[in-house]
Amino acid sequence: MTANGSDSKKQRLEEAPPSRVLHIRKLPSEVSETEVIALGLPFGKVTNILMLKGKNQAFLELGAEEAAITMVNYYAAVTPQVRNTPVFIQYSNHKELKTDSALNQRAQAVLQAVSAVQDGSSPSSDTGVLDLAPPPSPVLRIIIDNMFYPVTLDVLQQIFSKFGTVMKIITFTKNNQFQALLQFSDPVNAQQAKLMVTTQSLFTLFGVYGDVHRVKILFNKKDSALIQLSDGNQAQLAMSHLNGQKVFGKVMRVTLSKHQTVALPREGLDDQLLTKDFSGSPLHRFKKPGSKNFQNIFPPSSTLHLSNIPEGVSEEDLSLLFSNAGGTVKGFKFFQDHKMALLQMSAVEEAIQGLMDLHNYDMGSNHHLKVSFSKSTI
Repeated sequence: MTANGSDSKKQRLEEAPPSRVLHIRKLPSEVSETEVIALGLPFGKVTNILMLKGKNQAFLELGAEEAAITMVNYYAAVTPQVRNTPVFIQYSNHKELKTDSALNQRAQAVLQAVSAVQDGSSPSSDTGVLDLAPPPSPVLRIIIDNMFYPVTLDVLQQIFSKFGTVMKIITFTKNNQFQALLQFSDPVNAQQAKLMVTTQSLFTLFGVYGDVHRVKILFNKKDSALIQLSDGNQAQLAMSHLNGQKVFGKVMRVTLSKHQTVALPREGLDDQLLTKDFSGSPLHRFKKPGSKNFQNIFPPSSTLHLSNIPEGVSEEDLSLLFSNAGGTVKGFKFFQDHKMALLQMSAVEEAIQGLMDLHNYDMGSNHHLKVSFSKSTI
């Protein structure tokens, strides 16, 4: 079985049955071991590598045959590229790689460093190894536990498209778990999605209590951020309502910072998009003096107030939308005109996530859903 179709009659004759060893051909002449290993990292543990640089080929051994099958199936739909050059991947006739460590010393050193990172241990202190960290991949591997509702391609598209352009999605079952491989157009988008908390989601959450001007996720401590609001009163309000709330399974601690402003990085330096200026955003809730939003500031609750609902959208549509964002919808009630509604999640944390994900969600017909916390219950 060949991952990229057949480029010659000879190749078709050489097709081999599934194996955890893969044969990679037509590699660029200057390719590094790290770049070849990076092809296999999203699919599981890479256990061995053999570079044949004179032939522009390599053999890559994965920890399990199932992982190799997933990799071949994925690259059957998505042409693998190394340094913008298409490469060809197929099963090898070898069932395992036996390499001479003396002749393959550099490749083994890189593999050892990558394996240490995968296992969570410290890699070798050899600086020649540490400089060869795998490049960021645009592909995410997604594992879903305790799946109560069907997860479709549309659901995955809805969840992840807010981080960037989703190019391809493949779903499969492995070890009795629903899994997916999702490819973004840019590795930066994949790194953002792995955070799950982004500058945009923090802007949306803290924007319930004030007009957020800038957000900065700290580069060396990505579970921390600086959030600049329009004034100290709004910062105090956000702190009093959000400190101690649970977000994505973690208790959030909110304190006043010693910094008076969030500095913006110089152009081109923020390659991970960790800092964003929202000062000109049209989504500020409090920019109009005397706005009704000033009268509707409530602490996070399991009940959400929805407004700007377009005609024809049903209770089932909205319940499914919020269920797909994560959680269980326990109650729903339309207002008389059906342009507004109350929706109750099973927990405050689920409501927070729903608000972060779906405030300003495009419902079609030039309607963007407005979401806020409610003091009412259903």
